[in-house]
Amino acid sequence: MARRVRSDGRLDTGLALVCVLLAVFALILPRRTREGFAATLRTTVLSPFVALEGRAASVRAAVVARTDVLITRGQVATQALQVKAVADENVTLRKLLGLSARLQEGFVPAELLPRGAGDEFTIALATGSDAGVQPFLPVVTADGLVGMVQSVDRATSFAITWAHPDFRVSAMSEDEGAFGIVQPHLGAGAERWLLEMRGVPFRATLAPGTLIVSSGLGATYPRGIPVGTVLGELSTPEKWARTYLVKPSVLPAAIGPVLVLLSSRTQRGVNGVWTTVHAADSAARAVAAAGDSLARAVALDELAARRAALDAAADTLADSTLALVAGGRGTAADSVRADSVRVRARADSGARPRVRGDTTRTRPTPPREKVPPPAPRTGPPPAAR
Repeated sequence: MARRVRSDGRLDTGLALVCVLLAVFALILPRRTREGFAATLRTTVLSPFVALEGRAASVRAAVVARTDVLITRGQVATQALQVKAVADENVTLRKLLGLSARLQEGFVPAELLPRGAGDEFTIALATGSDAGVQPFLPVVTADGLVGMVQSVDRATSFAITWAHPDFRVSAMSEDEGAFGIVQPHLGAGAERWLLEMRGVPFRATLAPGTLIVSSGLGATYPRGIPVGTVLGELSTPEKWARTYLVKPSVLPAAIGPVLVLLSSRTQRGVNGVWTTVHAADSAARAVAAAGDSLARAVALDELAARRAALDAAADTLADSTLALVAGGRGTAADSVRADSVRVRARADSGARPRVRGDTTRTRPTPPREKVPPPAPRTGPPPAAR
C-alpha cells in the first residue's frame, strides 16, 4: 500500500514537471507557432473537453433561466394573492363601515390578534376595558354574529366564537314563526363548522334557506342579529320538538375586523341594522309579483275588449237577419241560417251576448199565407128541407 502511494506520488510529480516544461516551451515559441500548436491541440486532444465545457455552459444557462422563470412566477403569484387579499379586506372594511354607520354609536371596533396554535374556537381582540369592553358582550361583523366576549383586561380581550362548545344563543326565524336555541353542531369533518337549532316546536316547520336571527331573549344578544340560514331538518329521537341544521352567517376563515356591541347599544336593540340578502330576495319577489299582476290585468282587459267586439258583431248580424225576415224578404231557411250564425258567434265569443232593449231574442214566426175565397156556384140552390 505504501509502495503504491509512493509510485502514484512520483507519477504526479513527473506529470507536473512535464506540464511545466511544456508551458515554458510554449512561452518560448514564437506567437504564430504557439497559436497554431494551440489550435492543433484544441481540435485533437482537447476537442472532447471543449465540447463538454460547451454543454455544461448550456445546461448552466438553462438552469439559471428556469430558476429565473420560477422566481418570477412565484413573485407574480404572491402579488396576485396580495392583491386579492387587499381587495377582500377592502370589501370587508366597506361592509363594516356601512354597519357602523347604521349603528351610529354604542360599539367598539377591534382588530384580531394572532391566535395560539390549536386554539381555533376563540379570538383575541386588540381592545379591552379601557375602551369600555366587558365580558358577555356580543361580537359581530357586517355578515352577522361572531360570538361573545369571555374575558377582558385593560388592552386586550378574548371572545369565543359560535364554534365553541359553550356557545348558545336564543334564536328565531325571521318571520318569528319558530323559536329555538342555536348551538354548535359538533359533527365530524366539515359538519363540525355548522350550527343546529334545537327545541323548535313540532308544529313549526322551517324551509331550507330560512334566515335565523337572534330573538333577544336573554341579556347577551339583542334581537335581530343574523345567525345563519337553515339547511335542513335533522332526525333526532325527540318527537315533541324539531332540530334543524344551520349554516352560519360568518365563517371562521372570513373573520376579520369586528365590532363589539356595548351594553348601552344592546339595551336599545339593533332592529333594522342588518340588511340581509333574504330581504332583498323578498323585495325582488314582490316586484316580480307586482309585474305579473300588471301583465295579468292587461291581458284580462284585452280579452274583455275582444269579447265585447265579438258580442257587438253578433248583435249586428242578428239585427240584420231579423230585419230581413220581418220585411218578408227572408225565408225559414234564412231564419235558421241567421240562428246558426248567432249561435256560432256566441260560441266564439266565449261569453253570453248582451241583451239590448231594442232587440227581440225570440225567433219571429213567418207570416201566414192568405186563403182565397170559395168560388161561386152556378147550379141550382140546394132544396130546402
